[in-house]
Amino acid sequence: MSDRHLIFTLAKVIIAAAWADGQVSHEEVNSLKDLLFQLPRAGRDGGLQMSAQEGARLEMYIDQPIDETERARLIVELQNTLRSPRDRQLVRQALDEMVNIDGQISPAEQAVVEEVKRAIDDVNLNLFMQLGRMVGGAMARRTAVADAPNRERRFEDFIKNKVFYAVSHRLHVEQSALDIPEADLRKLSLAGGLMANVAHVDKDVSEAEFDAMVQALQTHWQVEEAAAVFITEVAVSEAAKKLDHHRTVRQFANLTTPEERLHFLDVLFAVAAADGLAAYDEIEEIRAIARTLNLAREAFIEAKLKLPREQREA
Repeated sequence: MSDRHLIFTLAKVIIAAAWADGQVSHEEVNSLKDLLFQLPRAGRDGGLQMSAQEGARLEMYIDQPIDETERARLIVELQNTLRSPRDRQLVRQALDEMVNIDGQISPAEQAVVEEVKRAIDDVNLNLFMQLGRMVGGAMARRTAVADAPNRERRFEDFIKNKVFYAVSHRLHVEQSALDIPEADLRKLSLAGGLMANVAHVDKDVSEAEFDAMVQALQTHWQVEEAAAVFITEVAVSEAAKKLDHHRTVRQFANLTTPEERLHFLDVLFAVAAADGLAAYDEIEEIRAIARTLNLAREAFIEAKLKLPREQREA
């Protein structure tokens, strides 16, 4: 087992511990990231560095709360990576650093830290037992993860369509569903994300802009009001975390016809002007979206001029 795998698995467990009380503040996220990116320097060769993909996978765990069943799966994975007393010491040291990360830790987080320490202390690291674990490890891992949540199965969605990923995750957590085919929900999530990007240009989504997004989903995609509100809430939340502009637009282009993309410009301008005025920065965001959608400059201008002059900032 490589140091890289141990460190990567340990990082996920540390994030799970931070989520134990159901919330991770912005300050805690920043401190947590500092700790996580110090972990690779503890490798045997003194120079392990996390890849961009490994970093993105950790972001998945920071992005949404981790429940008890998913945390249990991660702890079992960590147990299966331990191969020496030095590995165990590295884990204990990292957990202690997490406890002191910002000078305060909740009782729930402390309880999880102690749970992880007990779990790693239960692993027998003598050579004979290690051989047994190597033979049976794959079966143990399969048993542990058979029914446990594993968000990494949706890694591609997390990268390419974060609103759809967040919608799916929230529906799973709430044990609910939308009466919308998955292919349509993917498109609606992308549309919601792009509308939210325009509305969030000024770092604030007004009630009028929110309502315009809900109305657009209902009118142009025949979505029920409750589902439209749900998708809009998630889209606005993800826009606040900064959606990847190019990936979101490219995926939307892949799932829509040229006619849909042209019509979508009208939708975006309606959202921008919902609070009475399409601001300059909002118009420029729409221009950037149109350009990435490979729409002609004339199409963008035509859509902009549909707004009355008094609703367009110069």
